[in-house]
Order: sequence, then structure tokens, then C-alpha cells
Amino acid sequence: MALTPRDTAKRRAERTRIRLRSLANGRPRLSVFRSSKQIYAQIIDDARGVTLAAASSLEGEDKTAKGSDKDAAARVGALVAQRAIEKGVKDVVFDRGGYIYHGRVKALADAAREAGLNF
Repeated sequence: MALTPRDTAKRRAERTRIRLRSLANGRPRLSVFRSSKQIYAQIIDDARGVTLAAASSLEGEDKTAKGSDKDAAARVGALVAQRAIEKGVKDVVFDRGGYIYHGRVKALADAAREAGLNF
């Protein structure tokens, strides 16, 4: 039986996540979730099962700002990197969660790198 596109994406994301855990060598992962209106990022320590830092486009001083553009993704990337560095985390693995590395996901990753995260 053929898989639906949604099932295919879920399977791809899980396969990617399992592969990242094996390659991480104890490093936390920077996980990205992208919806149609917002973008979210978390630094997750899989060994302990805790979230070390998180940020989303819902945060910030301007509540009317659009959260579905590259600028919002860049702000989220810089914010999650800043919070991770405050917690002493500099090296992470990037978990794009099955999303294509393009657009908002790429903007978030580039901003996190510029703010000091290594991946």
C-alpha cells in the first residue's frame, strides 16, 4: 500500500532523527519545527531527555510581527543560540526534522551559526 505524503514526511523525519542521534556523539540537537504561521527551535539533550533552550517566533516585543518569514526565522535562530550559549552549549547537531534546508529553515540555521553555535 502506498504511503500518503504526510506519512512519507513522518518516516523521513524519524529516519533523520535516528541517524542524528547516532552521529551526535553526545552533542545536543537543534530541532526545528515549522508551521504555516510560526517557527520554533529547541536545543534538546537526548541523553537526559531534557530541553536546554527554546525559542519561537511568538516571542518578542512586537506581537503583530509576521512569524512566517525569513526575518522571524533569523530572530528565532539568534535567540535560541544566545540562550544555548548562556547554558554553556556551543556544539550541536542540526535536526531539520524532514524539512528541506531552504528558506526559513536555512535562515534559522545561518542566524544560529552567526550567533555562535557550531554545527
